[in-house]
Amino acid sequence: MMPSLQQLLIVLLIIIVLFGAKKIPELAKGLGSGIKNFKKAVKEDEEEENKSMQSTSIEQDKKETTTNATNETTKA
Repeated sequence: MMPSLQQLLIVLLIIIVLFGAKKIPELAKGLGSGIKNFKKAVKEDEEEENKSMQSTSIEQDKKETTTNATNETTKA
């Protein structure tokens, strides 16, 4: 059930009365910057996670190489 245009206008009018016409753009700007910062933090966290996974993979490769080299010298 969708609200009618008249209901939306009444709600908008109430919001303007409560917050004032000058305050609404400030609230929207604050909300937008909050969303932007949240997305940036999520992206940085994903990048950090990828880097740690890559470094773990590199360390495992080094251990495997060292183990293989040790086993080969032991066999010889």
